Amino acid sequence: MTPEAVEDAARRLAGVVRRTPLQESVRLSQATGARVHLKREDLQDVRSYKVRGAYNLIAQLSADELARGVVCASAGNHGQGVAAACRELGVRGRVLLPRTTPRQKRERIAALGGSSVEVVVVGDVYDDAVAATREEAERTGAVVVPAFDDPRTVAGQGTVAVEVVEQHREQTGRLPDVLVVPVGGGGLLAGTATWVAARHPGVRLVGVEPAGAASMAAALAAGRPVPLRDVETFVDGAAVRTAGRVTLPLVRDSGAELVAVPEGRVCTEMLRLYQVDGVIAEPAGALATAALGAPVVVEPGQDVVCVLSGGNNDVSRYGEVLERSLVHEGLKHYFLVQFAQEPGSLRRFLDEVLGPEDDITRFEYVKRNSRETGPALIGVEVARPEDLAPLERRMAETGLDVERLEPGSQVFQYLL
Repeated sequence: MTPEAVEDAARRLAGVVRRTPLQESVRLSQATGARVHLKREDLQDVRSYKVRGAYNLIAQLSADELARGVVCASAGNHGQGVAAACRELGVRGRVLLPRTTPRQKRERIAALGGSSVEVVVVGDVYDDAVAATREEAERTGAVVVPAFDDPRTVAGQGTVAVEVVEQHREQTGRLPDVLVVPVGGGGLLAGTATWVAARHPGVRLVGVEPAGAASMAAALAAGRPVPLRDVETFVDGAAVRTAGRVTLPLVRDSGAELVAVPEGRVCTEMLRLYQVDGVIAEPAGALATAALGAPVVVEPGQDVVCVLSGGNNDVSRYGEVLERSLVHEGLKHYFLVQFAQEPGSLRRFLDEVLGPEDDITRFEYVKRNSRETGPALIGVEVARPEDLAPLERRMAETGLDVERLEPGSQVFQYLL
């Protein structure tokens, strides 16, 4: 992989993919004191940058390879890119998706590909779809189009950085000081790092992984791609169990920084993007901006660009997004409470325990007539994080048997 390959890809994609806007973020600029811009890859026709790598690879296949068709594994966005490229180039394709892929993404792939593409759901996580893709390629002779682990894909993704620099110069006359990109398997970071390190080494480059799927950090620590034992799949566009063999050395040798943000912080940022900025971002799309302030510290007055990588979010997920955000912000808490099975027990809890701004948002009571007490699951939303300590103190003063369910515990996982 070379910077020239990225520049060749940029010429190949000219007129094919949209030159997405570079827009100032007033909210993030005010919050950080920096001049923050968003690279709006969510405004691509396929609502993510993934079409860049997919088209760049497929457009370079030989006539014989094109005749055999293509197959890919995807968490959703890459599949949309492959579908759009197949339809544009008249190539037959199959897209294999894990079951965790939101329905909205499945339907978009089918719509974008039309009669050129077949959608197949297989496995529980992205890596299961990868394994099935290899098997199909061996059986049928179809060409695999990797989501990130191929130099042609990486070069296509790196064209985002070329546009960022061009647009930032057009708008400000300067290079950006900091460029922040999301990381799943590492294609976008590897392509960006290859080009930026060679052409503009003074630009600080930061990759952001979801804390529950930090496969690139694990690979860097081990010196090779290693599978994560557990993967949190909420940030589905970046929930990759094993980082790429092609992308790892490119990231390692570039000097790019790598950080992780918890999924709850991503949810909070998704809500702010929607409520304040009017931007519908998917979880992976909010990774870069979620990292600003902490762990990515920027200096006042610096020029900062964050890649908003995708907007393929199913609106039905916003209930879960809000719940995760409240838990992360310390505003939503769950308790198991043993109530005496006698009249007035719940009324005393409401009168003696709840504060004036506390709100019960969930109550599940299991009454067993053969016992003196009955357990209840209670969800309480407080107005401020510091309201938790007084709430727990009042619970203790009542003498009730109360257990707080800690976020991250096995029991808590059943609630989200």
